[in-house]
Amino acid sequence: MKYLLNLNSLVLLLTMLLLAGCATNSTEKKPESSGEDLRTKALDIHERILTVDTHADTPLRMIEPGFDMSVRHDPKETGSKVDYPRMKEGGLDAIFFAAFVAQDIRDDAGHSRAKERCLQMIDSVIVSTTRNADVVGLALNPEDAYALEKEGKRAIYVGIENGYPIGQDVSNVELYYNKGIRYITLVHSSNNDLADSATDEKGPEHGGISELGAEVVNEMNRLGIMVDVSHGNDSVFYDAIALSKAPIIASHSNARSVTDHPRNMTDEMLKLMAKNGGVVQLTMLSVYLRDMPANVARDSATAALRATLKPTEEMTPEERTAARQAFREIRDKYPNPAANVEHVVDHIDHIVKVAGIDHVGIGCDFDGGGGIDGVFDASEVMNITIALVERGYTEEEITKIWGGNLMRVFREVQAVAEKIQAEAAS
Repeated sequence: MKYLLNLNSLVLLLTMLLLAGCATNSTEKKPESSGEDLRTKALDIHERILTVDTHADTPLRMIEPGFDMSVRHDPKETGSKVDYPRMKEGGLDAIFFAAFVAQDIRDDAGHSRAKERCLQMIDSVIVSTTRNADVVGLALNPEDAYALEKEGKRAIYVGIENGYPIGQDVSNVELYYNKGIRYITLVHSSNNDLADSATDEKGPEHGGISELGAEVVNEMNRLGIMVDVSHGNDSVFYDAIALSKAPIIASHSNARSVTDHPRNMTDEMLKLMAKNGGVVQLTMLSVYLRDMPANVARDSATAALRATLKPTEEMTPEERTAARQAFREIRDKYPNPAANVEHVVDHIDHIVKVAGIDHVGIGCDFDGGGGIDGVFDASEVMNITIALVERGYTEEEITKIWGGNLMRVFREVQAVAEKIQAEAAS
């Protein structure tokens, strides 16, 4: 009888413990966050952190007569993707405006025109920041962005896309630095005197960076200008890694393993970028984010137009401008479907996997072709943060992606410049 009572008591005790355990587990299990919860979390993070976009071709807009950066523009009506009101709407704290000069004839006259055009765009940025000093400020160092953010203002940095305006005169690098330039993209869609392009139909000319280009890289290191390898072919990347005494950047490039495009970076390049300490800035250009869908009508129209054109070197400046406009009209008439934010995070995931969280950032290329579903202009950049939170990225990781990594490289570039100048002075 005693044995039976003890057995009954034991069964009762085990039952009570089991029920208590189930109750405890059901209480401690956290429900999955809803989409609205994740969005709220993401927007809170986006508001707290410094957000930096390393590439926008907005100076091309700013030199247009009557274009006012303080006014909100409708992107569907004007094509404009960035202005100060939309930066505020999107929670974009800092941006690098790239003074872009399209490739032209590589002679003294062509270089002179390019230099004049480049300085005009730089000056337009300076004038705009002066006129709108209540909402933005011209930034020259990493600390400037954080200081302006505390004041509730947007930080405006300036870079140069395409080293063509340097011409054959390396002293122009210091001229541009003194005007506020803090990165230079060595080359664009065609080879120039400094380096080979990833997309020049004639193929490589220098085998990477030319002797003149090497001098320019050395001067950029001396002054504290970031070396940007976006648009360069693979040899340019490897040469820049070997030549530069400071970490390099790719201001608007993606991962080639995700989307096979010569403008994107291979896994080997991503690993070397990590070893170099540099950073790859993801861009919102559809052709670099997903495989290009077939567009027979567009291809046919483009081929027909090319058949009517003279070689570029034989065109007058007016003819080159007209040709560029004709190509734009074809692209507008036969558009390709846009990529979306998920494609962006796919590339970020891959770069983080290959190179690590410390070597990826954001460079949207607004006003230069950038703009996708969900991040069509500066007012929508918070959607990148939302997508990152949905993929499970932490606030610390998102802080690095949205500017922390780039600012680290920026500081290291300036530290190298200080060391070089100190050694030269001793």
